[in-house]
Amino acid sequence: MEALLYEQLKDKKIKCNLCNHKCLIGNGKRGICGVRQNTEGILETLVYGKLIASHIDPIEKKPLFHFLPKSLTYSIATVGCNFKCLFCQNSDISQMPSDHNGLIAGDHFMPEDVVASAKKGKCKSISYTYTEPTVFFEFARDTAILAQKNDLKNIFVTNGYMTKEALAMIHPYLNAANVDLKSFNEDFYKNYCGAKLENVKNTLMEMKSLGIWIEVTTLIIPGLNDNVNELEKLADFLVESIGPETPWHISRFHPTYKLLDNPSTPLKTLILAREAGIKCGLKYVYIGNVTGESGESTFCFNCGKILIERLGFLVEKNIIKNSECPYCGVHIDGVW
Repeated sequence: MEALLYEQLKDKKIKCNLCNHKCLIGNGKRGICGVRQNTEGILETLVYGKLIASHIDPIEKKPLFHFLPKSLTYSIATVGCNFKCLFCQNSDISQMPSDHNGLIAGDHFMPEDVVASAKKGKCKSISYTYTEPTVFFEFARDTAILAQKNDLKNIFVTNGYMTKEALAMIHPYLNAANVDLKSFNEDFYKNYCGAKLENVKNTLMEMKSLGIWIEVTTLIIPGLNDNVNELEKLADFLVESIGPETPWHISRFHPTYKLLDNPSTPLKTLILAREAGIKCGLKYVYIGNVTGESGESTFCFNCGKILIERLGFLVEKNIIKNSECPYCGVHIDGVW
């Protein structure tokens, strides 16, 4: 199927304008994502409707803590990714084409199938997740348009590397996004992700201007992106450029993919990161991938009382009413 957002150049070459890599692709070649191919001067998406994963999840798993809490979301993904993160937790999906000689696996679905499955599963939303949804943009957009017509919300769990043009095409149908802000260091992005931090920052600011509900996740990897000064700079950016109401999810790293020799994140590091975020002015900072800690619950930033009690992805109590804290009456940000 012909892809969106590309330019035809001389000698059957193509420039892809879907993400900020803006790959120049020769005839018969694929882009960095491994799922968009130049065929005789036509850019084709190789993953339209080829879903490698489709599951019903609690929305808290995305993670989204301030968007329709305790609801179910229908999660879908194809193979491929435009990042090459050495610490990818879903590398079997995201890196399948690059790690297995271009292999593209998946079962065929149409947007109508996804929407029907979401409604049958009593989901309130569809999440485009597990890998970077931008790489299956055409299918995601067609599905999102149909979902909106069926009163379903649409969510991107994304690395934030889509171009402004791609975001303009999807944003009328996109209600929320969890964006991985993997570090606040250009060298980290270059060496461990194969990308540029500045492009992610620009996407976050553009999403905010478009009115998309944003939550941000940072996986804290010992020795690589756990410097407190750097984390404070990241939190300052969120406060000043995205807004203090932006929930920040600090996630614990476990050895995986090509970082098997790196240790898991100490709990102390996660607590220090959370304290740094709150000190910088963020209202809602969470600790993830750690069971049995209160860092998953929502507290009122004004009076400190617990409002949403979570254990893992399970919501045990939610006393927010009319977007307010029932104790002090302050507005609690989110889509409730």
